[in-house]
Amino acid sequence: MKLQTRHLLSLAISIAAALGSGGNAAAQGDNTSAAAYIVLDHHSGHVLKEFNAAKKLQVASLTKIATAVVVLDWAHASGQSLDQQISIPAFRPEVSNGQGVQWTPGDRASIKELLYAAMLQSDNVAAHALCHFVGRALSGGSDPELHEIAFVAQMNALARKLGMINTRFLNPHGLESLERKLPYSTAEDMAKVCAYAMSNPAFLFYVSQKERKISVQRADGSKADYKLVNTNSLLGQNAIDGIKTGTTRKAGECLAISAARSPEVKKEGETFFAVPRRLEVVVLGSKNRFTEAMELLKQGWAEHEAWIAAGRPETPPQKSR
Repeated sequence: MKLQTRHLLSLAISIAAALGSGGNAAAQGDNTSAAAYIVLDHHSGHVLKEFNAAKKLQVASLTKIATAVVVLDWAHASGQSLDQQISIPAFRPEVSNGQGVQWTPGDRASIKELLYAAMLQSDNVAAHALCHFVGRALSGGSDPELHEIAFVAQMNALARKLGMINTRFLNPHGLESLERKLPYSTAEDMAKVCAYAMSNPAFLFYVSQKERKISVQRADGSKADYKLVNTNSLLGQNAIDGIKTGTTRKAGECLAISAARSPEVKKEGETFFAVPRRLEVVVLGSKNRFTEAMELLKQGWAEHEAWIAAGRPETPPQKSR
């Protein structure tokens, strides 16, 4: 599968390279409960703060970030409309998390509405439906098991392209209880896919919505409207415009956020340049994800200002951890 644009992939590769070279290793003296976190500059991949960023952990529904990216990249590469209606396939009871739409097999909604459900309200069934629809197109077969295999293979192919060497996706929703093995990723790996995803205007638009109303064609022929409310309660605060929450028993509280500030204006001779400013924060295994992510974002901007004042030095070589 082709990724969306050469520009986005080049950006992701540069961020992967910067992340691979390490950053400001933070001592766990900042009263953070998180098992791991990272704060980085979106445009260069420069790491501003991190703790245990390379530690393999469960990431719960942050997995859906990769799911949405694969769907959007597939639609772009194949010229498919996001407005086309697709059917909800059969799913195991454990997949339904009881949030928002109470799906039944045979219900229909558009790809766009399923993306809203998966990203705003972390709907597992919506992610499952997207996986099977795109997976069927990728595999060309009629076996539902092969549909999921084909889709998850693309999630892992995306991870390899972005340099996410410590990531293993096993399903489109992030549930661990359905798998014999555990899926895993790291804070730095998730930062790579976050940076890639937030460079896509369509993805940014989806995850920046506080709420959205969608329409569902029920299997019995009736129609129902549902109001989806974003689980990311930090949206709109301190210019935060994404990205995704995640929680399971094994993963704890997980959160990825992104925030932009007005561009830095530089003058060279008689020419002015506007340098975009955006940070990504990933917090894994937290007991208080929203408070901790907000504090890390605040600290990240302070580190960012100091980094700019110092002339944007490159990330120092990684120390063994």
